[in-house]
Amino acid sequence: MDTLFRVFVLKALHGWNHETALVEYLNNRPELREQLGFETVPDQSTLWRSWHKRFTSDLRETVQTASRAILITAQNAGVEVPREPDRKLRHYDDRSEEEDPDDQTILKEAAKITDHVSRIVFPAFSLDRGDGCEIHENAYWDLQTYLGLRENLAANEGARSFIHESTRERTPLGHAHREHIRDLSIPEIREMYRRAVDRLLGEVAETEEFYRAGIVAIDITEDDPFTGDRTGFEDEIIGTKEKTDEYAYQWATVQLVGNAVPIVLDARPVRRGDTRKEIVQDLLDSAQDLVHVDNVLMDREFDSQHILEMISQRDLSYVVPKRMHTSEKAQAQRLLRRGQDRYETDRKLHLGDNEWHETTLIYRRKENAEHDDHRQYSVFMTNSGSGILSEYGHRWEIESGYKSIKRFIAATTSKDFVLRFFYFAFACLLYSIWRAVDLLVQVELTDEYEHSPIVTADNTLTLLKKETGIG
Repeated sequence: MDTLFRVFVLKALHGWNHETALVEYLNNRPELREQLGFETVPDQSTLWRSWHKRFTSDLRETVQTASRAILITAQNAGVEVPREPDRKLRHYDDRSEEEDPDDQTILKEAAKITDHVSRIVFPAFSLDRGDGCEIHENAYWDLQTYLGLRENLAANEGARSFIHESTRERTPLGHAHREHIRDLSIPEIREMYRRAVDRLLGEVAETEEFYRAGIVAIDITEDDPFTGDRTGFEDEIIGTKEKTDEYAYQWATVQLVGNAVPIVLDARPVRRGDTRKEIVQDLLDSAQDLVHVDNVLMDREFDSQHILEMISQRDLSYVVPKRMHTSEKAQAQRLLRRGQDRYETDRKLHLGDNEWHETTLIYRRKENAEHDDHRQYSVFMTNSGSGILSEYGHRWEIESGYKSIKRFIAATTSKDFVLRFFYFAFACLLYSIWRAVDLLVQVELTDEYEHSPIVTADNTLTLLKKETGIG
């Protein structure tokens, strides 16, 4: 039975629907056949009877769960996989049709939860407009949400459309909306954002599934390249991360990753002169104020020993890729000649004044590398042993999140730094609301949380649009 279990996991990994493909695969691979414990490969009918007659529905579901976990773990670690993991587990008992919530049930529950969450989160944002204003403050957040619902929708055009689509008697004009936002300061926007996220976390923290939290990723993203005249704005419209001749606004975020719901905990602008250490320290302060943090994942632009020492001083673990200099390239060449896929060595990094930071360098050979030299290897630094390296694959989630966040950003050609940052921060909030709503819907309907959302971004945006009083 153990051998059959492994064989059917192999079948599930490849997503084959019939046993014939499995039989052909094993016949063409005698070494694998030997590793699995087969002297001869069973025929198709024997395998079919074993799966449908000998394996119970629970055991068949265990095979699917195991294969899905392998695929996700391998994909997160950067290993090539034979297929994309299923978004949801398939059930193999007769009740699966009844137990899986249908789209209508999901949307109904999502509508209820979105209504509840939006009423809690949006009041954390505030404009200091004084008393006696005819337009309700919520109308401004309604409009900002509306601007994020459609791609390339700017405030003036969006405000005109909003007048006709909103059920409110009075709505702000585009220029008034922008002026009120410009009157805010960066610290005020960040404080409002953290307050909103704290309220959002308060909702998801009531679920047992939220306590998977513990891994955060820190990264910097860019707006689209800026092509206009940046005279007088050189400290805010800075060069791109790729060191090209282009310029762009840059924003830094810290986000929950791993098995946790991927909420953006904090965001901040990046100006010329801001050091990477200042950025990481600032974002970690926010993250640790909001949630329990164990591990920090960052890109190689943060591979400074002073950043790593600061993280270690907080009793946190880290995984960071290291830029390869002469010594790392030479070591990678030696590993290549020996045909060695993995290598670990301790390293002391100089901090100054006879002080050192101790770290571990892990060399890992890339799958299907295009190069025939040291570039076949990646080098990572960690203070927590090689086991944590598998978690680095979770860092891609912050890149995936950026793609959704940028979709929610209202369009503008303004150079106003406050306005630009507010648009980005509010988009981060819309993204975080979407992922929190998805968690709460999944837990309510299935009593568990699968990382792939069952409530799509489009579902949530549609429901938020209804919360704004739009059609």
